[in-house]
Amino acid sequence: PSLLPGHRIIAHYGTGITPALGVLGEGSPDEATTRLLDATAAVDEFGLPTIPAFEFIVTVAQARPGPDGLYTYAWPAADVQPYLDRMRAHDGIVVLDFQPGRQPFIDQVRAYEELLMQPDVHLALDPEWSMRPDGVPGRVIGHTDASVVNEVLAYVEHLVVTHGLPQKLVIVHQFQAAMVRDRDDIIDPPGVAVMFHVDGQGPVGSKYETYGQLFVEPPFFNGFKVFFDEDSRVMTPTEVVELDPSPVYVSYQ
Repeated sequence: PSLLPGHRIIAHYGTGITPALGVLGEGSPDEATTRLLDATAAVDEFGLPTIPAFEFIVTVAQARPGPDGLYTYAWPAADVQPYLDRMRAHDGIVVLDFQPGRQPFIDQVRAYEELLMQPDVHLALDPEWSMRPDGVPGRVIGHTDASVVNEVLAYVEHLVVTHGLPQKLVIVHQFQAAMVRDRDDIIDPPGVAVMFHVDGQGPVGSKYETYGQLFVEPPFFNGFKVFFDEDSRVMTPTEVVELDPSPVYVSYQ
């Protein structure tokens, strides 16, 4: 069965190893699961059946080059497994989030093919952390373009078709138009649900404005992020669901 349309996905974002990068890393995998299921239940009343998700940052952009000079650190796939096990027990999903530094998105995604072959593992691209050859994460806001995203989409479509996998979700994070160049040229492959996820933070009014500027029309899907610390206040589930168009993927960081 397809994830989208027909469901709303509620995700907690971060890396399981540390709380510094998001709520997912606060406490043990069991504690993270309990917290996520509570958040998912709070949205059950809004019409669409809900699916819990962990959005796990598997490659983390770094301010220093590291031994390979790529300004990114890749967590072992084994670190994701406890979180995948928890989601699988609750009919949820895991989204692998990529912050590539100076490494191409496609190289990072291919490195996690063994996980992506699982029917309940999906992926997200985070262009904020995609650097030019002289860029340093955290000093500049990165960007990507349609050709890079399409390369990843074609790869994911190949996995789906070749191995008979169910629909795969591919998320592209964005809070400025310039972060995804030539967005209108991005493809919509069969078997892949392509989502643009609006990550604006700060006052609620500013978040509404950013969403109004960046939301997409079908066949693409919309996502929205709520920040526990960086937003002026935490938006209620009602406020989020009543955005127009209503996002079908809501993540909390």
